[in-house]
Amino acid sequence: MHTRLAPRLIPALIALSFSGSAAAAGFQLIEQNASGIGNAYAGSAAVAENASTIFYNPAGMTQLQAREFSVGLSLVRPSFNFSNKGSVVPALGPVSLSGDGGDGGSWAALPNAYMSWALNKDVYLGVGLGAPFGLMTEYDKNWLGAAHSIKFDIKTYNINPSIAWRVNDKVSLGAGINYMLMDVEYIKRAGAATVAPIAKLQADDTGWGWNIGALFTLSESTKLGLSYRSKVKQKLDGDLTVVGVTQVDAQAKLELPDTAIVSLTHKLNDKWELLGDVSWTGWSSIPKVVITNALGNQTLDTKFDDSWRVALGANYALNPTTKLKFGVAYDQTPVPDAEHRLVSLPDNDRLWLSLGAQWKPSKATTVDLGASYLFVKDTKINNNGGASGLIRGDYDSDVWILGGQFSMAF
Repeated sequence: MHTRLAPRLIPALIALSFSGSAAAAGFQLIEQNASGIGNAYAGSAAVAENASTIFYNPAGMTQLQAREFSVGLSLVRPSFNFSNKGSVVPALGPVSLSGDGGDGGSWAALPNAYMSWALNKDVYLGVGLGAPFGLMTEYDKNWLGAAHSIKFDIKTYNINPSIAWRVNDKVSLGAGINYMLMDVEYIKRAGAATVAPIAKLQADDTGWGWNIGALFTLSESTKLGLSYRSKVKQKLDGDLTVVGVTQVDAQAKLELPDTAIVSLTHKLNDKWELLGDVSWTGWSSIPKVVITNALGNQTLDTKFDDSWRVALGANYALNPTTKLKFGVAYDQTPVPDAEHRLVSLPDNDRLWLSLGAQWKPSKATTVDLGASYLFVKDTKINNNGGASGLIRGDYDSDVWILGGQFSMAF
């Protein structure tokens, strides 16, 4: 079913419209709250400190008060600076492609909102709003790689109703369903054309998924969290417009990856708490993306590999109302090599360094602030796009993440 108007409805629900710039590897957005930024999202499936546990592990709702609300905003600023090292660009009629394209990254705002409430002492319901995947890269319109990509923009909007059940004092279980809308815009120079027009793809679709989780209280000081989010199939349908020439229907299919998380939290004493996290993402569900249209199909040959993320964190109770947060993480890219790296996604392994603070002005309210700097490994690209030319060079990249979260029990 074609759903061109649908992606406009979810931003209305959360009163914000946003694009995602991936901070996690690939185009995954791990920033589904801002309270986890300070710990580099270590312990994400076991912390359950506010209603955003609905995304990371719905079983965590049983650790909350009877009714809780949490809303947050993360600001993400990736930087992608290309340096040419022998690229070969196509001849595009009167247009001469040159230059390194400027910084392909820009600021993006990622809001989230969650609510949970107890039906009784053992059963909780909740709903979450967020954007699990997103990407935005944009270069100068006549740069060296313009026949590969000028702009690539992926937006997702996800509604996640959930339920949790406290089996006993040691075990809680949770589950949810996900209704995800996806909207894609892809702009490039049309290759091998005498007038070198701009080609613009706009397509969208909706898909369904599910998630489950379990939370185990191993002792008074130790919790273990397990969670899994399913794949979501998207059959994007839209238009391919060659500006000033023609417009045709276009389609693309992809299967957004599943994820699994194992988390552990342990209180050493009244002051210190340790957090750990290992997560896996099944990026091999996207070996390629084929854009079908009447003018000729185009294939983005990604050959993504599954990837791992490991995070360690600590919390220090400065006083009864203030907690300091620390975190470090290693995040593995799904991109297999320089030959399959895309200018629209110049991704590579990254190291997270994170700091944050939590303040509880009252028993019912909590404010979290966090900041992360991501060191992105030196990145080489050697992508031969056939008629679109060969892009060979290096990317110098990094990412800043800033965020705040407000949580309230009522």
